[in-house]
Amino acid sequence: MKKSLLAGLAGLSLALAATGALAEGKPSVETTPIADLAANPDTKAVLDKDLPGVTTHPAFDQFKGMTLKALQPMSGGVISDAQLAAVQADLDKLAK
Repeated sequence: MKKSLLAGLAGLSLALAATGALAEGKPSVETTPIADLAANPDTKAVLDKDLPGVTTHPAFDQFKGMTLKALQPMSGGVISDAQLAAVQADLDKLAK
């Protein structure tokens, strides 16, 4: 019983750590998974504004676990450094 409780708490702390960036108000193009950004209405609005179509892309399920920075090289130039900078600037505004 004690062992399963500890395992459950460890799993919970890992889940909380994974969402910690958004909970702390510090979402990032380099560390926050796209799925986490899309799950929050405020950060999803940033994605929709700065990267229109990313959350509705047919391959969204395939890349949603990645960060925007990790997805960039696979985008074939569709996601530019300037776009990532714009997303990060808008995310930073939300954190304030």
